[in-house]
Amino acid sequence: MQNKVTTVEKVIAEHCFTGMSVLLPGFVNVGVAETLIDGLLATDITDLTVISNNTSVPGRGIGKLVRADRIRKITCSHIGNNSETCERVVKGEINITFCPQGSLCEKVRAGGAGIGGILTPTGVYTPMQDGKQLLEWDNERSEFRFVKPDDPTAGPRYILELPLHADVAFIHAYKADTLGNVVYRRTSRNFNEVFATAADFVIVEAEQIVEVGELDPDQIMTPHFIVDAVVQGKALTEA
Repeated sequence: MQNKVTTVEKVIAEHCFTGMSVLLPGFVNVGVAETLIDGLLATDITDLTVISNNTSVPGRGIGKLVRADRIRKITCSHIGNNSETCERVVKGEINITFCPQGSLCEKVRAGGAGIGGILTPTGVYTPMQDGKQLLEWDNERSEFRFVKPDDPTAGPRYILELPLHADVAFIHAYKADTLGNVVYRRTSRNFNEVFATAADFVIVEAEQIVEVGELDPDQIMTPHFIVDAVVQGKALTEA
């Protein structure tokens, strides 16, 4: 069986690059892959396109990438916890696309599952629908039809949200075995499980790395065939 354990320096040197897109799960700073972020900051890799729920807080987690001016584009649901992100967005230093949190998670899930998009009522009749295709359910014909924003409403209306996928995903786990099977712990699971499915190369940093067979198969949350590399991380209390 393949041993996927490697070092942070090696995996970043071989699979990360300037201009890459990266999935960075976590909620504020819970479940954020800080070890991998620190490893990235030790290089000159920049101009990142980030997909994340938020940008953590100043000087922590994803906030370190913001402070170091490594991010050029970001798709996320909010940035209110990080004043430094807000400042860079206002100055035009970061190009931001907002997406409602549930829609963001579903767009990433669609990207991982190979689905062409999702239909959601979230954001209809708000700026969230600008520039996107709208569909309406026709009860008489029992079918969807494309509509324009100013068309009269005849039935339930939905936004077509397109899938999200990235070059690399940085995943934080509680435990991983050497083959790449993963267990998350409590709320640090948040977006990690879904985001792990939607990248060309998936790197897991685990607080504990164990041998194959030591994880209860019924507790495995991300299976090994999704994971490409495993590195030693640190406990969230040590981050």
